[in-house]
Amino acid sequence: MSTAIFFDQFGEADVLRVGDEDVPAPGSGEVLVANRAIGVNPADAKVLAGAFGRDRPLPGVLGFEAAGVVEAVGPDVDGLAVGDEVLWHGTGAQRARAVVPAANVLAKPANVPFEQAAVLPVAAATAFSALVQAGVSDGDTVLVHGASGGVGSAAVQIARALGARVVGTASEANHDYLRTLGAEPVVYGDGLVEAVRAVSPDSPVTAVVDLVGTPETVAQTTELLEDASRAVTIVSSDASRAAGIADKVDQKGALAEVLALAEGERLHLEIAESLPLDRAADAVRLVQQGHTRGKVVLTA
Repeated sequence: MSTAIFFDQFGEADVLRVGDEDVPAPGSGEVLVANRAIGVNPADAKVLAGAFGRDRPLPGVLGFEAAGVVEAVGPDVDGLAVGDEVLWHGTGAQRARAVVPAANVLAKPANVPFEQAAVLPVAAATAFSALVQAGVSDGDTVLVHGASGGVGSAAVQIARALGARVVGTASEANHDYLRTLGAEPVVYGDGLVEAVRAVSPDSPVTAVVDLVGTPETVAQTTELLEDASRAVTIVSSDASRAAGIADKVDQKGALAEVLALAEGERLHLEIAESLPLDRAADAVRLVQQGHTRGKVVLTA
């Protein structure tokens, strides 16, 4: 038997329950991973609320990313062995042991801790995809709306690794943090356009990654950016579509790219909270609040 976090109905975090499950042997093309750390994301709260549809079978298990140790290998799997430290992406990650398609598994570098590896598939790969889609490269000046969260802090570091200058919006309390990541911080809200231009008078914004997606950030983006094709959002809306801002599209190989940056010590995501698996409900509440700097993880 193994521990997992179940929900028998859609709703808030209080519907989550700790339970036991039988774990099958991995089948063809699968591996069994004993999870050590599991990333928790806003999308988990949305799944729980039924925002992505209520036609999925119940009971369900939340979670899209984790890192751990391979415990068993099914037939027709190459390149993975029992004892390998790995990270993986998929569904149903909030469990102590998970059967995972081998195609969704990557080897974890020895110098990347489990908690760091577990939060790369969603936040960091999302940030990388958005930046690549916006065509960010050496010499660009990138504005990141919402730069101090998990995706935002990853976007800052990845953009810097790509050779870009970064201006990031955040509350004033997070400005020193953004400076440590290599961004030039500005306070979001009224006066943002003028503040960005003041910070970067000789290097106008050439690309935007919008992680907030309000009508205000859409208007600010279009005012600052001459070419709307170089703006990408992860929060699609009627306003962003009308402005010609593209929705983020996952880029092939994004996870491998950010893993290489983490291995090279060019990408590090702050872990805001690390909670045991049986406190999954508390973890979901934290990300649902939307004000956490960095990432929330569960440890199994």
